[in-house]
Amino acid sequence: MADDVSNPLLALVKDQGLIDDLQFEEVHAEFKRSGKPVSLILQDFGIMAMEDILQAMANHLSTDVVTIRERDMTPQLIQSVPGKTARTYQCIPVALVGTTLQIALMEPLDPGRIDELGYILKGKELQIVVADPAAIQKVLEKFYSDGGDDGESMSELLKELGGDETIAKEVEVLEETDDARVMENLANGAPIVRFVNLVVFQAVQDRASDIHFEPFETEFRIRYRVDGALYEMSPPPKHLALPVVSRIKVMANLNISERRVPQDGRINMRLGGNRSVDLRVSTLPTQFGESVVLRVLDRSAVNLEIESLGLPKFIHEYVNDVILRPNGIFVVTGPTGCGKTTTLYSCLRRVNTIDSKLLTAEDPVEYDIEGIMQVAIHESVGLTFSKALRSFLRQDPDIIMVGEMRDLETAQISIQASLTGHLVLSTLHTNDAPGAVTRLIDMGVEPFLISSTLMGVLGQRLVRRVCRDCRTPFEPTESQLNTLNLSPHDLGDKVFYYGRGCGTCNDTGYKGRKGIFELMVIAEALRTLINERAPTVVLRQKAVELGMVTLREDGLRSIFDGDTSIEEVVKYT
Repeated sequence: MADDVSNPLLALVKDQGLIDDLQFEEVHAEFKRSGKPVSLILQDFGIMAMEDILQAMANHLSTDVVTIRERDMTPQLIQSVPGKTARTYQCIPVALVGTTLQIALMEPLDPGRIDELGYILKGKELQIVVADPAAIQKVLEKFYSDGGDDGESMSELLKELGGDETIAKEVEVLEETDDARVMENLANGAPIVRFVNLVVFQAVQDRASDIHFEPFETEFRIRYRVDGALYEMSPPPKHLALPVVSRIKVMANLNISERRVPQDGRINMRLGGNRSVDLRVSTLPTQFGESVVLRVLDRSAVNLEIESLGLPKFIHEYVNDVILRPNGIFVVTGPTGCGKTTTLYSCLRRVNTIDSKLLTAEDPVEYDIEGIMQVAIHESVGLTFSKALRSFLRQDPDIIMVGEMRDLETAQISIQASLTGHLVLSTLHTNDAPGAVTRLIDMGVEPFLISSTLMGVLGQRLVRRVCRDCRTPFEPTESQLNTLNLSPHDLGDKVFYYGRGCGTCNDTGYKGRKGIFELMVIAEALRTLINERAPTVVLRQKAVELGMVTLREDGLRSIFDGDTSIEEVVKYT
């Protein structure tokens, strides 16, 4: 992302000749790794004193450096910026003279953030000043902590928006005229800006993976997906659908006046402190307006280490071995949203060393990883997986990751790459590991090419974890045991658990997710069956004979370990 590649402060001190090329690279690498403010990194590394950094920013903005004193933070001054706004934009008020509000930001060089504050704090003339970020953080923690009653709860904001007749009237006019200028003004209005920011902030706080904005005939619904299940938030008034969707499209740089075709975009948001989230935006025209889904890509919530995947010992050892091989194909398979990309990223992180050239083709790039050349697929301009792959082979790579083998051409080039001495990692959408072979044959790949290049297939699913705080043992019924093909004699002293529901898990009984896996290693006996075009069922039987632990069996292991419930394993295997 542009945000990562050229941080405004880093670009400024480089342009002013305050740091050399080597220092620039060091600070840039640390910023991408940790996400810490560049000002603190420059200070920690002993490259620049904080006074010099602040003065450089103040000179650039033609403003002053101020000293923040907690004793100057009067109740009137604190209330001049709502708590949610202060936390979301990492800013604090410094002085209020008439209608002029002096405000200090953790990142004062971010023009987008300053513009949004201008919309939110309407009625006040903003004067940006520069201050020590550590002092700003201290004031935020003391006067604007999450527990503070800042009068900007979701329910109160919805009440305010519901009673705002101006928005309702403007929406009525818009539906008749479709005036792009009016739509943009409405989308940038302070209440709509605050509402959208608060929805995203709340969703990320609740660990949501997706946010759904859904317009219906008589209502406008907003739902979050947490641990694979959808939860509805308080529905906003129906007339907010158009301005809210328009606001999201403005943030994602999409065409707000085009409401007849689907659009895709991306938003980068800072949510306070060092936390940055990327939102992948997808709009879809429906009968009653545009449906929008935001996929939350929260780098701070994802651990891209192989150890954190929860792989069984044998699979963990195999994966660590296979990603160090010089050539061949390793495939991860499963339905959408089962963590395939995270698994492959974890593999890439392990082999991302100075002596290896790594290239990825993804649609889209989900997480930026330092040291890996990542290419975003754009089919609309002709950059397809197969076209990117052909170019990859001329880039002298050691390891190639293909986001998904979608068609025969992509599969054939991937196989060609593995035959010419490259390790290829990829994903396929199939129900289980043996199904990957059948899918490739159905695409038109010759069986002998599959058997000579494919090293292994990892099938995976994500199941919800039983909440540790309300986990309760219970005696399973006979019908529950039957769904798992178990009899009471198979149980021995094994204990089954379910979640009663508590405050920690929002009364769902589940908190977090874990993977269950099956690994099909392509042994000689399986190669023979692949060459004979054996059906999936035969491949599965042979793989089990050779020691493959199926998804269902790995699910049972998770049940017996007290990690998940019978219902989750039955649902996903």
